[in-house]
Amino acid sequence: MVTSLPEYMVIDWYVIKDLSNHYGVSVFAIAAHTILDSIFELGLANTIEHLSAPTPKHNDAFDFIIVGGGAAGCTLANRLSENPNWSVALLEAGGVENIAHRIPITAGFLQGTHSNWGYKSTPQKLACFGMNNNECALPRGRVLGGTSSINYMIYNRGNRRDYDGWAAAGNKGWSYDEVLPYFLKSENAQLAGLEWSPYHNHSGPLSVEDVGYRTQYAHAFVRGAQQAGHPVTDYNSEAQLGVSYVQATTQNGRRHSAYRAFIRPVQRARPNLRVFTFAHVLRILIDSETKVAYGVEFLHQKRRRYTFKAHKEVILSAGAFNSPQLLMLSGIGPADNLNAIGVPILQELPVGKRMYDHMSHIGPVFLTNTTGQTTYPTSITLSDIKRFFLFGDKNTRLSSIGGVECLAFVKIPGSQRPADWPDVELITVLGGMASDDGTGLKEGGNIRQDLYNELYLPLQLARQEHFTVLIMDFHPKSFGRIWLHNRDPLRWPVIDPKYFSNEEDIEHLLEGIKVALRIGESPAMQRIGARLYDKPVPGCEHLAFGSDDYWRCSIRTLSYTLHHQVATCRMGPATDPTTVVDPQLKVHGIRKLRVVDTSIIPFPPTAHTNAPAFMIGEKAADLIRWEWEANFVR
Repeated sequence: MVTSLPEYMVIDWYVIKDLSNHYGVSVFAIAAHTILDSIFELGLANTIEHLSAPTPKHNDAFDFIIVGGGAAGCTLANRLSENPNWSVALLEAGGVENIAHRIPITAGFLQGTHSNWGYKSTPQKLACFGMNNNECALPRGRVLGGTSSINYMIYNRGNRRDYDGWAAAGNKGWSYDEVLPYFLKSENAQLAGLEWSPYHNHSGPLSVEDVGYRTQYAHAFVRGAQQAGHPVTDYNSEAQLGVSYVQATTQNGRRHSAYRAFIRPVQRARPNLRVFTFAHVLRILIDSETKVAYGVEFLHQKRRRYTFKAHKEVILSAGAFNSPQLLMLSGIGPADNLNAIGVPILQELPVGKRMYDHMSHIGPVFLTNTTGQTTYPTSITLSDIKRFFLFGDKNTRLSSIGGVECLAFVKIPGSQRPADWPDVELITVLGGMASDDGTGLKEGGNIRQDLYNELYLPLQLARQEHFTVLIMDFHPKSFGRIWLHNRDPLRWPVIDPKYFSNEEDIEHLLEGIKVALRIGESPAMQRIGARLYDKPVPGCEHLAFGSDDYWRCSIRTLSYTLHHQVATCRMGPATDPTTVVDPQLKVHGIRKLRVVDTSIIPFPPTAHTNAPAFMIGEKAADLIRWEWEANFVR
């Protein structure tokens, strides 16, 4: 009889309650209870690890206060606390991740829990027609680990030209050759065939590995893409164009979040690092005369307000929505918004006035003649559960990263970008909206029930084998804005992405769909009986199925976003009126205040933003060390 859980098995019963309350008596809830029943059966139920956080002390002082425990914040907290003479406080609004976060296949369900802030956009006029009230779901992590604890674990750094473009825009020190060492510093790669690649490191804290579980869809897509003219590539190396099995931030088949990689291994060993969970920062404390940031005010456990003081710096790592919100609440932002809500202006800057995102399309969907490849909840067996939990087997369905298996980076006709710079990405999923029986993905995407019933329910009821190709536009021209309703720090910011306000973005996705369809016609895909699911998308029935106008309608209806918002605290020189922070990530005009997260990214990258977030944290740590260890004060 096994008497203790493996170290990765941290059980938090609240997450099961959270999932059950949200999804009700769903097939997922039944699957979750099957997992728990197996834990009881195997004699593991009494081994529960409780991770406790310290109780704040009012007016406590630290050298550095980091606001936000996401990828950049956790990385920064780890690196700064390497200096035993520096005291570091990390404040996270959410709690600690648990067993559900560790299981990669459950990624889609985590968006329905309290680990997600649950943001939604304003009703969109040109996108998200298939969503309730035309509101796009905008998931962001509210948990120690941030969005790295609820995302799909895709590790994609981007293209050399992205970072060279940052440097060319006046951001000295941010070229590809200068940031690559920081990507490598974090990485601990276990990737077949890339053991000697100069583009991968094997000794960093963050595990990056191949996904052990692969379906026939994955193999057919990779072969089919090659047959359609797309070479196999390591998309995190010199050449990004081509097709690849996905590289994932998992460790032995389990999610390896920023918390797991950077905080958990050092938290108890470093008394100079204090991590406070359920600490919702309300504003930054800034001296109005000297314009020096000297602390933060926060609400702990939703009950009591505390103040922390910073001897050296306050660092915002709260993400693309919350960092600009906190700046504006603290008097740093656009005059029109701050005047409208009655916040005294300390520094007028274009905070939140520009927000880019990688808008995607859910589809096309391909039906197949395979058996047992689509992962419906009922296809997860007790044997899978035992192998995953007890024996660390990373080759079970539970290790699939939310179903994502392959990525293809492609050029589109008429592209104005250089030939080695991808325009769109194709992401294959071993199922789709129907494969979780209308629970996680539908809820997480805010999909209308009537649309689901008409389009996806037939697949669910028939248990039809299928897979989906998501199409993502790397370089959108549309951008939106974030602003505040009022001065209430517990209210959501208003988020209007203005998706597809530039028609060219629609055309990029349309061309990406055509690439997916051509791959679908390849001999490798035909061998698994791949054929396009031809049920019209509701609202597009009046258009000829498969025509360009039909796909344009489908794109506007089945719009989807992937946690990739950037530029809300845009980086650039002070001479650029669109920027908020300088290349050292210091807020223009304010001393001892930096922003260290993906909000500083100036242009939408050819990447999934989780990997750049780790890099930003690593580079920021060196920027800070170079300044303060030399006893230089700005």
